Amino acid sequence: MDIRSRMLPAAEAAARIVLEIPEVRLDAPTPCAGWDVRDLVNHLILWSARGEAAAHKQPVTGPGEDHDFTAEPRWAQRCEEQVRKTAEAWQDPAAWEGSTSLTGNKEGMPAGFIGGILYGEWVTHGWDLAVATGREPAFPDEVVRAAWERLVPTAEVGREYGAFGAEVPVPEDAPLLDRLVGLSGRDPHWRPASEA
Repeated sequence: MDIRSRMLPAAEAAARIVLEIPEVRLDAPTPCAGWDVRDLVNHLILWSARGEAAAHKQPVTGPGEDHDFTAEPRWAQRCEEQVRKTAEAWQDPAAWEGSTSLTGNKEGMPAGFIGGILYGEWVTHGWDLAVATGREPAFPDEVVRAAWERLVPTAEVGREYGAFGAEVPVPEDAPLLDRLVGLSGRDPHWRPASEA
């Protein structure tokens, strides 16, 4: 599984979804309990920026988790620019070596694990944002396959740390993206109440 070569396609697909979000849908609910579209967009921008710093093994700087990027002009373009810069930073093989951190923790974690977290964020939260705003996720098949291969061995650890909810059972013959979503604790059939 080569996530490094798929970072840019995953980031670009997530960015396209964000660029298509109508501003009037920022307060819409998402499959992430307690998070609306605005929360998820802010989350993607913030953690992608930290992911860029992590690729360069630089300290965490910039706004905190309480910052509302969507209150600023060009927030969707900013998200697109940030996820692209982050994916490009992770094209460097050195980004995957040693340890790094998304939070400024001096001990850090294996860089490959951090890169995998970012990759998974773009795919799962990209899906969240797409279904929350009535769009098709449209991730390339190889991006979904790599996300699946990365998630299978790490899902239970993610659940232990509260990153994922309980697995939602999905038939084995369902599309791989549906199975990925279910494994990450989301219902692949979730739709906003107005569309359900």
